[in-house]
Amino acid sequence: MILITGSTGFIGRTLVRQFSSIGHPVRALIRPSPRTPRLPKGVPVEVAVVSLADKRGLRAALRDVNIIIHLASAENQGSRGSLLTADIQGTENLVEAASDAGVDRIVYLSHIGAARASAYPAFKAKGIAEEHIRNGKVPYTILRTSLVYGPEDHFTNNLSRLIRSSVGVFPIPSGGRTVVQPVWVEDLSTCILWSLENEDTLNKVYELGGSEFFTLQQIVETIMATTHRKRFLVSLSPITLRAMTVFLEGIIPNFPISSFWLDYFAVNRTCAVDSMPRIFGLMPARFTYRLDYLIRKPWYQRAWNAATERIKSLRSR
Repeated sequence: MILITGSTGFIGRTLVRQFSSIGHPVRALIRPSPRTPRLPKGVPVEVAVVSLADKRGLRAALRDVNIIIHLASAENQGSRGSLLTADIQGTENLVEAASDAGVDRIVYLSHIGAARASAYPAFKAKGIAEEHIRNGKVPYTILRTSLVYGPEDHFTNNLSRLIRSSVGVFPIPSGGRTVVQPVWVEDLSTCILWSLENEDTLNKVYELGGSEFFTLQQIVETIMATTHRKRFLVSLSPITLRAMTVFLEGIIPNFPISSFWLDYFAVNRTCAVDSMPRIFGLMPARFTYRLDYLIRKPWYQRAWNAATERIKSLRSR
């Protein structure tokens, strides 16, 4: 049995679909919430509703589990989330419960640049969480990635939303020469799957990136070209842009950008271009070839697709 934390995120949903398609039994760990969990429709999956702060509940959720894929994080919640509670203490609790339950392996999704000494909260939290995993008794595989993109992500989709809602101009950080290597979500899920099938990946840390380097400006320009929305790019100092983000995040519900998100472009998040082919024998997808999901379909086509999806879900019950 494979337990996936963070299974309602876009990476988690991709993994649930992929593991289920090849016959792996999956249990989704979902934190208690009044909202309906966004699990993939029509996919057989067990559900355990447990908070990472509930040690006793975690032990119960880990019954018959031999592999944990740990994706849960508070990063996408912005100011509403707590990295200390979810990423640091939650990981510590999970490692302790996994040790008691006799779990065979934990696969942890981290960031390139994760370190306890990092000045950026998201990277610092990931670095401390990595230490809890490495110091635990359960064998592990840690995958550090650059930015992950795909349908329903919090990266390209949020940028596209902001570009679409902006009027004439779009702000970007001045002097932004930091680069990232976007990773296609399906490539990442394949690497996670293959790491489980390879005993040589036990107790190892790997850095994974795509085949291309991009600055934030180049990414914005690529998204504008894909969505056919031209904006004049205005450079703002990182401090000004961060202050604007914190202010808008506090007054606009579900504002698509958080201060954590800005940290992703504060430092270079790159690794060897051949890391994925060399380690997993997989040629990563090119960023510019996988952005069709950003193109908005006409309203009538979206309505038709929603109706057909609803009919399919009703028939599958």
